[in-house]
Amino acid sequence: MHERYGSKTIFELHKPGCQSVRWPACDVPCNEIAELIPEEYLRHEVPSLPEVAEPDLVRHLSILAARNMCVDSHFYPLGSCTMKYNPKRHERWAQLVEFTHLHPYQPEESIQGLLALLYSLQQMLSEIAGLDAVSLHPAAGAQGELTALLMAAAYFRSRGEARRHVLVPDVAHGTNPASAKMAGFEVVQIRSSPAGIADPEILAEHLGPSTAVLMITNPNTLGLFEKEIVRLCQMVHQAGGLVYLDGANMNAICGIAQPGKFGIDMMHFNTHKTFSTPHGSGGPGAGPVAVTAKLAPFLPVPVVVYEDGRYRLDYDRPLSIGRVRSFLGNVGVLIRAYCYLRTVGAAGLKQVAELAVLNANYLLHKVGKLLPVPYGQRCMHEFVASAAKVKAERSISAMDIAKRLLDYGFHAPTVYFPLVVREALMIEPTETENKETLDAFSAAIEAILREPAELLHEAPHHMPVSRPDEVRAAREPILVWRE
Repeated sequence: MHERYGSKTIFELHKPGCQSVRWPACDVPCNEIAELIPEEYLRHEVPSLPEVAEPDLVRHLSILAARNMCVDSHFYPLGSCTMKYNPKRHERWAQLVEFTHLHPYQPEESIQGLLALLYSLQQMLSEIAGLDAVSLHPAAGAQGELTALLMAAAYFRSRGEARRHVLVPDVAHGTNPASAKMAGFEVVQIRSSPAGIADPEILAEHLGPSTAVLMITNPNTLGLFEKEIVRLCQMVHQAGGLVYLDGANMNAICGIAQPGKFGIDMMHFNTHKTFSTPHGSGGPGAGPVAVTAKLAPFLPVPVVVYEDGRYRLDYDRPLSIGRVRSFLGNVGVLIRAYCYLRTVGAAGLKQVAELAVLNANYLLHKVGKLLPVPYGQRCMHEFVASAAKVKAERSISAMDIAKRLLDYGFHAPTVYFPLVVREALMIEPTETENKETLDAFSAAIEAILREPAELLHEAPHHMPVSRPDEVRAAREPILVWRE
């Protein structure tokens, strides 16, 4: 049975006439489809879709799903991506019919409970950020970045300033330059100091009347806290610019440090990284944005407000950048984030950050004995090891190690990022993993480094797919099963 369903495509299971659903005859007057849809939009051939019975479909998809690595089945030490375990209670609460049967555009009087929840989430995120106002609209972290930069552009336009440059340190989050470019800015990369953090003296070389925004990630992608962050913000403000914080790594400082107190003007949260909402497969996601009071007028519309004893959606914001998403983004995801925050509470959120940092430093101590960690004897929530030495000595690359880890039952860490580390292995254990898992992961790396290079070059050996040409596979996927 496994071979029948696991080794064939759904099209190979196709059998004409098989159906999963049999629709009853229509019991109301009906029109011909041509009377309802313009001719130019009508399909004249039957679509080439597989016809299978429901058991065949369920078995096929279940077996394919069982082949996937996921947080529920494997340790996922993806640096920067924070693949933490998602509590199942949040799934149950978000799926309550009181939420799922609502329509976002029904009358405000009939969704007061939902608006109250979203308003409360805005307030909690505002407090965590140490900033004044929040938009829940963005549907992902990268869209949160873009939203914040569009607000910055609108802010400068309102002041009659033509500032074009966005400064991005080389240890900032990888999507920052793309977001800046999409918002119409010119990107200027700032090199980091030998210690792996942003250097005020280097920043000073790039500040001027054209400076619009400094985009900084804190902790940065090396897992290091930007200890000069207050001074950096002051310098940018003195030059007339704004400071944006990429919130990708808030997992390390939530409940401990408020970015607004650093001098940050705007930031986004990745709810999947920080507040335990689902991650992967391209969405759905959520990337709320928090801003200072002077940027609040530019938030996307609508914003949930509480006035005269009721909640309402405020569209009357003349300086707003407009909509960036329908309604208030992916509300089901926002509900999960709200449930997480209400579950752990303020004290629990601080403990989450402390455990994330503890786990990362424990694993750094273990892995650091096997592979060099070029930056920092201590880290925040993640660290970056390097396979450059073992590659030079034994021709074993970061990719070889990452691929072989799959055979040991671990998802690979992030590789070859950030670019400031050669043969990078970016490792983040998160607070949700126990000591036994971390010990097993470091033991796997130790075992891999004792294996012959020839064996590693062909890894993985026990997965359905070994080593495709990854660039070509992304552009020319093989969709037909081949014996």
